[in-house]
Amino acid sequence: MVRAGLTTERLVRAGAELADEVGFEQVTVSALARRFDVKVASLYSHLKNSQDLKTRIALLALAEMADRAAEALAGRSGKDALGAFADVYRDYALAHPGRYTAARYPLDPGTAAASAGPRHAQLTRAILRGYDLPEPDQTHAVRLLGSVCHGYVSLEAAGGFAHSAPNSQESWTRIVDALDSLLRNWPAR
Repeated sequence: MVRAGLTTERLVRAGAELADEVGFEQVTVSALARRFDVKVASLYSHLKNSQDLKTRIALLALAEMADRAAEALAGRSGKDALGAFADVYRDYALAHPGRYTAARYPLDPGTAAASAGPRHAQLTRAILRGYDLPEPDQTHAVRLLGSVCHGYVSLEAAGGFAHSAPNSQESWTRIVDALDSLLRNWPAR
C-alpha cells in the first residue's frame, strides 16, 4: 500500500532539500525515509534505489538552473547576458549547495541527453553568438566559461575567499569583465 501523500516528485524535492542541508553525498533512500518517518520499503514504490534518487535530484537541479538561466538571458546579449548567466549559476550554487553538487552527478548517456544538460550548452552558445566565435572556438569558450564559473563557485562555497580582501563579489565582477574582454578578443589560431 502506498503511503498517502508520498509521490515521486515530493520525495525528489525533499531529497533536494536534504542535499542542501546535509550535502548531496549524504542523501540516501534511508535518510529520506527517516525524514518522512516511514520505512525504507515504503519508498521503493516511488524510487528504485539511492542512485535513482540522486539521478532524479540531479535532473531537478539541472532543470532549475536551466530555467533560471533562460529567464535571466531573455532580452540580453553580450556582456549583459554573460554576467546574468554567470550570476545565475553562482547564486544557485550558493543558495542550493547540495543541488548544485547534484547537477554534476554522472548521468548515463541516455538520461543526460534527455535532461536539461543540453539546454545549458544551448544557453551558453546563445551568449557566445554575441561574440561571433566560429567553431571549434565556440566549444572551447563553452568549456572555458563552465570551468571558470564552476571553479570560482566551488572555491567560494568552500570558504576559499571568506577572509581575504577584496571581497568575493568584487572579484566575481572583475572575472566576468575579464571573460567578456577575452571573448571579445578571442585569440586567433
